[in-house]
Amino acid sequence: MGEACHHHHSDGPPSAGEVERALHAAETRLIGEGERMTAARSRVLALLLESGEPVKAYDLIARFGEDGQPAKPPTVYRALEFLERKGLAHRIASISAYVACSSGARDHAAAFLICDCCGATEEVSSPVAGDLGRAAEQAGYAIERTTIEAHGRCPACRVAA
Repeated sequence: MGEACHHHHSDGPPSAGEVERALHAAETRLIGEGERMTAARSRVLALLLESGEPVKAYDLIARFGEDGQPAKPPTVYRALEFLERKGLAHRIASISAYVACSSGARDHAAAFLICDCCGATEEVSSPVAGDLGRAAEQAGYAIERTTIEAHGRCPACRVAA
């Protein structure tokens, strides 16, 4: 991120009810796919959902224990890898952070708009997913995961500038 912004943003983290509903939907989907929502996976997803913004892995490790105790790094990284593989979380490489998937769709191309001023991140539908999929198919590739990242300024930061 660039310089810290000093203006108001109206978006906040989701409510406890929204987090609970998202966790329940994720668990229901995983069970339908023959997978388990372990305590570690559930805790990592809850932390991502509660934050409402991208979170670095070391912050997840530090906040993992409900009793204030940090997690062992492999526990969090394994949970993140699983959640990402199942389409419940995304890694945003350019800022080395993870975010809960806002669409809930298992197989989709994720595209993110990232504000370089305040760090706000919004998941949007990928405008190039179809073209990329066709190009990959013609080249004999099977795409497993696509993440597109676009940096700029969110509406609040643009107005404040």
